[in-house]
Amino acid sequence: MSNDGVNKGRRRFLVGATSVVGAVGAVGVAVPFVASWNPSAKARAAGAPARADISKIEPGQQMTVEWRGKPVWIIRRTPEMLKSLEAVEDRLADPNSDVISQQPDYAKNRERSIKPEFAVVIGICTHLGCSPTYRPEVAAADLGSDWVGGFFCPCHGSRFDLSGRVMRSQPAPTNLEVPPHSYIDDNTIIIGVDEENA
Repeated sequence: MSNDGVNKGRRRFLVGATSVVGAVGAVGVAVPFVASWNPSAKARAAGAPARADISKIEPGQQMTVEWRGKPVWIIRRTPEMLKSLEAVEDRLADPNSDVISQQPDYAKNRERSIKPEFAVVIGICTHLGCSPTYRPEVAAADLGSDWVGGFFCPCHGSRFDLSGRVMRSQPAPTNLEVPPHSYIDDNTIIIGVDEENA
C-alpha cells in the first residue's frame, strides 16, 4: 500500500515538471514565430517618412531624396521659373491638376506645392516608369525654342513643366506625382507626411 502513495507522488511530480518544461518550450517556439510576422527593419524604413534639409538648395537647383524606394525631387524655383508656369498652361494636358490621385489637395494649384518656391515631385515618368531629367535651361537647343524649362524624359520624349505638369500629346498620360509632404520648419521638408497630419 505504501508503494502506491510514493508512485502517485512521483507521478504528480513528473507530470508537473513535464508540463512546465513543455510550456517553456512552447513559449520559446511561439515568440520567434510571432516576431516573424513583424515587418523587417528594411520594410519599416521603406515606408518611413524622409526628411530633407532644403537650406542649401540654391535658386534653380534640384536635390533628390529617396522615399519608399522612389526618387523625390525638390526644386527651388526662381521667380522667372514661376512666371513660366503660366506661360505654358495652354500647352498642358492637365493644367489644373484635375487628376486627383496625382497630388494631395493642398498641392492642387498652378505651382503644385505648399510653398510656390519649392516643387516636390516623384521623379518617375507616368508613361513607363523611366526617370526624366531636370532641364531648367530656356530654349535648350535639343528641346526647341519654345522650351521654358522643366523635365524631359529621354526614353520616349515626354515633357513636363517645372511643376511636373505634362505637356499635351505626350506619351506620359498624367502629371508627375506630388507625394504627401509638409514643412517641419523653414529649412526642413518631410516627405510622406501630409501637411494636415504634420
